[in-house]
Amino acid sequence: MKRARVEYKGKVLDVIVNFEGELVTASGEVVPSQAVKWLCPVENPGTIFALGLNYADHASELAFEPPKEPLVFLKGGNTLTGHQQPSYRPDDIEFMHYECELVAVIGKSGKNIKREDALEYVAGYTICNDYAIRDYLENFYRPNLRVKSRDSLCPIGPWIVDTDDIADVSNLLLETRVNGELTQQGTTADMIFDIPFLIEYLSSFMTLSEGDLIATGTPKGLKDIQPGDVVSCSIEGIGTLENPVLSEKAFYGELTD
Repeated sequence: MKRARVEYKGKVLDVIVNFEGELVTASGEVVPSQAVKWLCPVENPGTIFALGLNYADHASELAFEPPKEPLVFLKGGNTLTGHQQPSYRPDDIEFMHYECELVAVIGKSGKNIKREDALEYVAGYTICNDYAIRDYLENFYRPNLRVKSRDSLCPIGPWIVDTDDIADVSNLLLETRVNGELTQQGTTADMIFDIPFLIEYLSSFMTLSEGDLIATGTPKGLKDIQPGDVVSCSIEGIGTLENPVLSEKAFYGELTD
């Protein structure tokens, strides 16, 4: 089942996406997808965990050694925005790139979770595009706030796909397209630390809670993103997350209009 949150005629709705791609409310009303504003599919996101260098090919691309322990950092809720909603390229930077990532959505609280039980704590999966500003990336082990904590620079969605609907989360194709051109391709089979490992690792020293998000890193394939670009991140079995990129002036002007 695909579960989404949208705004329609001033109301926030929880909807199911059926096999025809229609958005259906709990009462059975079909909502026209072209008339909605897509929201973050998690109503109250908890802690947002993000992984650095979790694909060996991406680490090599950046001339880093693959990590021996997960490189985990935290992100603020201000970074999240929905499918088809705009992100922006900051002024006066040299290089900004996308990061297509599989996201595990935690469905119930747990501490000291064993690897073999880990997926029981996952409500479902979604996609995020965790944009990075390379100009300020001084240390991949501690990405600073200017790299990973800007407004709107982590689109997420369009929906959550239930765990039971993904046959093998460890072998899903990931692709990114910029203005329709394929620029990134990989598979979750190449993760250094898979989702069960990450859940066991994180829960060994902190409680994971319902609504927590674990963004699992990105494979190789970088391209500088400019205002006017449309970036589409696809993951097999889940769907496609798309967002346009504005200039900083256009983005904040749009928000204040």
